[in-house]
Amino acid sequence: MKYLLLVLSLAFSALLPAQSDSTLTKEQAVINTIRTLFDGMRAGDSTMLRAVLHPNAHLQSSYTNKAGNPTLSTGSIDRWVSSVGTPHEDIYDEKIWSYKIRIDDNLASAWTDYTFYVGEKLSHCGVNAFHLVQTKAGWKISHITDTRRKTNCQTAFSDAKKEVNTLMDDWHKAAATGDEDVFFGSMTADGIYIGTDAAERWGRDEMAEWSKEYFEKDSAWDFTTLKRTVYLDADEELAWFEESLDTWMGECRASGVVAKTAAGWKIKHYHLSVTVPNDNIDQFLPIATPSSKKKVARN
Repeated sequence: MKYLLLVLSLAFSALLPAQSDSTLTKEQAVINTIRTLFDGMRAGDSTMLRAVLHPNAHLQSSYTNKAGNPTLSTGSIDRWVSSVGTPHEDIYDEKIWSYKIRIDDNLASAWTDYTFYVGEKLSHCGVNAFHLVQTKAGWKISHITDTRRKTNCQTAFSDAKKEVNTLMDDWHKAAATGDEDVFFGSMTADGIYIGTDAAERWGRDEMAEWSKEYFEKDSAWDFTTLKRTVYLDADEELAWFEESLDTWMGECRASGVVAKTAAGWKIKHYHLSVTVPNDNIDQFLPIATPSSKKKVARN
């Protein structure tokens, strides 16, 4: 019954208007090629696999063997395609969570996080590293190397913006509750904090040392987020944001850069500034630092 539903779904999809190759970006065309490969795997259709594989395609796996040694094994494309096309009870379902595409001329590479299921059972996970070449018949997969593990497997699509917002909310909460471990643990080792004073440019560990007396209290400082906008790069490995904060200094603004690491999103750069209305600039100038005075542009 599962196969019948899958075949009917694929047949219905085939009746829908296809997006012309001429309207696709190169990146989209590469992604579509990879998706066709895994659609064919789910359908048990070896012809679909052959259609996107280069005649000289290679298949390899990189993993740590039972003895704890790094190992690279070479598989057989023909054997793999045959196994997909041989009737089997459970669907081979390789879920792809993200695509990182790089293209130059007729060569493309794609890095994809995946989790592989046999039916409903999680088998393993890792990363696929694809090489594709442009041919007269479109993009073809010339090489696949994957990694394989059974731990820390992703099981659902992530929401990067939500994760960044959670990171920043927890970071501000850590300062408000005097949680030094969470506050500085949320920054990369080379993280930078730029404060409102012209002399405040702290490295993470330098700031941790300076702020010890504040974090020994019930609250180091208490900033409440009024508004935040998060932006992501195409690979969703880097994000930047701007935010408005309610603080003891009045409304402040801040911007920052966060990076996705093996331990999750971490803050690489944070810049806090007070806001001074243009109508109050004349009152601000007498207390501004000499360097600030030189840079003030009058309206």
